[in-house]
Amino acid sequence: MRFSLALIAACTALGLGAAQAQAPAPPPAYGEPISIDQARKAVDAAAAEAKKNNWQMAISVVAPSGDLIMFHRMDNTQFASTTVSQHKARTAATFKRPTKALEERVAGGGPGLALLTIDDVIASEGGIPIVIGGKIVGAMGCSGGTSPQDGQVCQAGIDALK
Repeated sequence: MRFSLALIAACTALGLGAAQAQAPAPPPAYGEPISIDQARKAVDAAAAEAKKNNWQMAISVVAPSGDLIMFHRMDNTQFASTTVSQHKARTAATFKRPTKALEERVAGGGPGLALLTIDDVIASEGGIPIVIGGKIVGAMGCSGGTSPQDGQVCQAGIDALK
């Protein structure tokens, strides 16, 4: 009996340890807002990626607060993408996570659908926090293509800052 209880306790402790090891790291803290020169570099790289693929995009960069720092709308980009790119950037900054993570939670259904009831959430890939020096200094949002295309263009902009 003692052996069984000890074995159960040991297995439980191991299970809890494994669960704790799998817990995601907390998101980075906010830092000072991205500079205009850094924002321009990211936007230029994102626009180059879109142009290379013949995609028309609206590209936004916001501060950690979600306030707009820079916006670029490529020729012939659908007008709705102006607002959507800014919304994606704002969501990524203020919720401290890529909008793709929110899209995946909603796609999973069940409790993930509760995100649809929260103000200022956009659950569509294409918004990515900008992390420099381990701190969120802003976010980029892209719109105009499919969700994966928007994400690819955003990632090119983020990568230019590394």
